[in-house]
Amino acid sequence: MQTRNLVALLIVVTGLMGLAVWMAEAPEALAHCDTMDGPVVTQARQALAAGDVTPVLKWVKPEHEGELRAAFEKALAVRSAGPEAKELADMYFFETLVRVHRAGEGAPFTGLKPAGHIEPPVAAADQAIAAGSVDELARRVAQAAASGVRERFARVIETKKHAGDSVEAGRAYVAAYVEFVHYVEALHNTIAGHGAHHADAPAASAAEHAH
Repeated sequence: MQTRNLVALLIVVTGLMGLAVWMAEAPEALAHCDTMDGPVVTQARQALAAGDVTPVLKWVKPEHEGELRAAFEKALAVRSAGPEAKELADMYFFETLVRVHRAGEGAPFTGLKPAGHIEPPVAAADQAIAAGSVDELARRVAQAAASGVRERFARVIETKKHAGDSVEAGRAYVAAYVEFVHYVEALHNTIAGHGAHHADAPAASAAEHAH
C-alpha cells in the first residue's frame, strides 16, 4: 500500500474512532502546513531571509505562482522598514503562501496556527516520514481499523438478534447496521484513493452516503 493511502486511511480512522489516544503519546513530530513551525512556514522564513522565493514555489500550483511572487516582492519591500514592518510583512507572506497552498489542495484556509498545534494523525504521518519508515504507522492503522470494524460488526450481530422484538429494538439494529456499513465504506473509499484532504474525508463520506 502506498504511503499516501496509509496516511489518508489514518485520517479517516481517526475521524471515526479514537486514535488520538495513542497518537497523543507519540514524541514530538514535524508540524503541519498551516502551523507556524510547519514545513511551509519554515521554508517561507528561509526564502525571505535569502531574498529568493524559489524554494517555496513547490508548495503552490503553477497557476498560483504569479500571486505568490507578487506577495513575496511586497513583503521584501516592506520588511526593510523596521522590526514591526518586518514582522507584519513576514506574516502577510506566510498567510498568503499557506492560503494559496491549501487552495491548491482544495482545502480552506482558517488562519495560521501556533507552533505545536498539530492534529495527531498528521503528527504520526510526519513522524513516519522523519523516521524514514512507515512500518509502525501501518501497523497502528491496521490494528485500529480492524478493531473498529470488529466492534461495529459485533454491535450489528447483537442488535440483529432482537430486531423483531419491538420497533425500538428494530431501530437499534438499523442504527448499528448503518454505522457499520458507513464505517467500512469510508475505510474502503480511502484505501482506494478517494479520501479527502485531512479530516474532511469522514464528513464528506457521511454526507454523500447518508441513508
